Amino acid sequence: MDDPPSVTLTFPPHPAWVRTARETVRTLLASAGRPELADTAALLTSEAVTNAINACEDKGCAAPVTLHADWAAPRRLRVLIHDQAPGLPAVRPLTHDDEDGRGIHLISEGADAWGVCTHGPGPGKATWFELGNR
Repeated sequence: MDDPPSVTLTFPPHPAWVRTARETVRTLLASAGRPELADTAALLTSEAVTNAINACEDKGCAAPVTLHADWAAPRRLRVLIHDQAPGLPAVRPLTHDDEDGRGIHLISEGADAWGVCTHGPGPGKATWFELGNR
């Protein structure tokens, strides 16, 4: 059996790339025969990429953002978004009037597993999530 497809996409920290990142994950899932994960994966990818881009904009970081999506297990998708902006995302309490800050909350509620890691080949952090455990 062939290895399931994976993808890596590196792009500038600009909001125009959110759609490309989302559609890249959709395409990966279609090619892997896992369309049932597509809507949730697209939403969570959009949120994680938007958070990374916003962190870069807020901290003046122009280094590229990297999306990597692969299979943590034969049927479990893992998506990792790396940026080089300092600081860590966190789930924060939401109020009815909040217009932002919902991204990590959506990821924590929608993913089967998620986290943030700071170990890797360079500065910054990676937000990751997994789908397909259920």
